[in-house]
Amino acid sequence: MSSKKVSRKDAKTQSREEESRSKKSKTLGVSASLREPEKQDSKPALVPKLRFPEFRDSEAWEPKEVGDVFQVTRGDVLSMTLVRDEKTEAMPYPVYSSQTKNNGLSGYYSAFLFENAITWTTDGANAGDVNFRPGKFYCTNVCGVLLNSKGFANPCIAALINAVSRKYVSYVGNPKLMNGVMSKIPIPFPSIPEQQRIAECLSSVDELMAAQARKVDALKTHKKGLMQQLFPREGETQPRLRFPEFQNAGEWEVKAIGDVFRVTRGEVLSMTLVKDEASIEAPYPVYSSQTKNKGLAGYYSEHLYEDAITWTTDGANAGDVNFRPGKFYCTNVCGVLINTKGFANACVAALLNSVTRSHVSYVGNPKLMNGVMAKIEIPFPSVPEQQRIASCLSSLDALITAETQKLEALKTHKKGLMQQLFPSPEEVTDL
Repeated sequence: MSSKKVSRKDAKTQSREEESRSKKSKTLGVSASLREPEKQDSKPALVPKLRFPEFRDSEAWEPKEVGDVFQVTRGDVLSMTLVRDEKTEAMPYPVYSSQTKNNGLSGYYSAFLFENAITWTTDGANAGDVNFRPGKFYCTNVCGVLLNSKGFANPCIAALINAVSRKYVSYVGNPKLMNGVMSKIPIPFPSIPEQQRIAECLSSVDELMAAQARKVDALKTHKKGLMQQLFPREGETQPRLRFPEFQNAGEWEVKAIGDVFRVTRGEVLSMTLVKDEASIEAPYPVYSSQTKNKGLAGYYSEHLYEDAITWTTDGANAGDVNFRPGKFYCTNVCGVLINTKGFANACVAALLNSVTRSHVSYVGNPKLMNGVMAKIEIPFPSVPEQQRIASCLSSLDALITAETQKLEALKTHKKGLMQQLFPSPEEVTDL
């Protein structure tokens, strides 16, 4: 009897305990649901906006410091007198340095230091510039090097580091991004397969860009060679190549620039008044001494000249000559050549540009002043032949411009693609 009573009591107790546990479970469930917003408030997982289909359900990218994944080292001193411009059997290995031209390629050397690694510029104006270097190569002591034998050294990781590296450059004195700082930079790492997929995509775009760049360079080389045929050699007065209608036109006439043009200069203009885009309020191009966009600095509400030739009078680009069609404004670092009888054209500008550098004074700041320009002598063809040559050169310039715009469009496309394929730099910096 007592045994059965105890069993009933135990059953009631067990029932009450189960009911209590149930209530606690429900309470915990409600508490858990109330805490969910706290999870939402935590830092989101590092996932790019755009992922290839096979990785859409993959885990988030794992944040790591560069030094946790790579051996961080540096290039070695190398005298550039030992480096050759062209690749040969004896000099097969590319040499990379801090220059921007040719993606840092300085030439070729007989020995290599590294293979399939990532480099970055440690010192100078390009500090923080990061590149993947496939194959065997040599790099100078202004290049840091990231080594990894497990596949992490690839275009994907190089691009990821390059997206944030400028934030870590020290601009106290000479710009620097030293090894110690590089090793601490946080980067989100996808899995090796996803890295390889992204690297293949970026490499395909890079190949398109390289092919387009070669096309632009080939057109520029063609123009340079054509001009050498269309213009007389130094000391001569007839070109080797003439259009059929001018075959028997006789020699070109040598004249001083000051005998053909009115030689003047641009005016001071505050760049705060110059707009980036042309508009009804600011329709006229403004030219200065910069090299970007052939000296185009922006647009302004007024113009000074129309259909004239300009040249850079001061600074690193002194002697650079361009024909400026239409109405325009130019700053005080530009000289101006004016002629209302048709001599201001692309042909004469190119003729003059081929000789002006030899008249620049390099004592102190490079200069080509109005007085010197006025005395420069060049051979002038007749105005009709000038116009025929100018038309040819302008057509070629238009083609070069169009192909250059295609190259810039590819660069923009790659930049936008990377913004989608990688987490934002802000997310990365906040790791």
